[in-house]
Amino acid sequence: MSVTLNAHQFGRLLERTAGHIADEFIPALHGVRLEADDTFLYAIASDRYTLAVARYRHHGLDGEPFAQTLPARALASLRRWAADQPGNTPVTVSLAENRLRFTAPQGEVGIGVDDGQEFFGWRGVPRGVIDQIPAEDGTTSPFPALDTRLLARWTDADHYLRLRVTADRQGALLVGEDFIGAQMPVRTRHDGFDTGLADDLDQVRTLWDGALAGAPAAAMPDSLPAARRTPTTPPARCPRRPRACCGRH
Repeated sequence: MSVTLNAHQFGRLLERTAGHIADEFIPALHGVRLEADDTFLYAIASDRYTLAVARYRHHGLDGEPFAQTLPARALASLRRWAADQPGNTPVTVSLAENRLRFTAPQGEVGIGVDDGQEFFGWRGVPRGVIDQIPAEDGTTSPFPALDTRLLARWTDADHYLRLRVTADRQGALLVGEDFIGAQMPVRTRHDGFDTGLADDLDQVRTLWDGALAGAPAAAMPDSLPAARRTPTTPPARCPRRPRACCGRH
């Protein structure tokens, strides 16, 4: 049971999904799920609030399809190993005797896995979002509340993602090149949580009527130049604890 793809593709599978894994208190989701079928190698990760699925077409499946969860504790070292390989180097991913083995011409890594570790049926989540049809009678508008701290996790998925929102309490669908994901909405005061958010679009219109009154509906002018995407350097971490931060970071 093995598949082969290049080192760049393999590294990207881990990069695009690692930020979505759950913490150690949810063992079944504390890692990246690798699944191979006749065409693709998939990487899947979820923390119950977001779901990220990345895939790349492999060079052929040797044996039966397989699925196994790569434990979170091994991700950092495996990502470093993949980054050390030239991008076009073939990497073979195989499963045998409770170990995931990653083999390249310049070396290999073997990682022990729990053969009995279950994973949820992740395909139903994006499928459900794709099949949702917004209400046509005008009584319900798709207006879910999303946690912006979770939105930041999609940065490594792609430079651009398509977003589909269909219902107030359903996940938002995010789609890139060979990538599909979903983000669950946060619960509002109707569920006992007072988030301070507007509950519907009519309330937003009321709150913003004074500022927006008289402005005609318009799209962003095509004449505006697109922003250049330049690498950014993350701010330095404050050497003190967050509560005692010096204020310069």
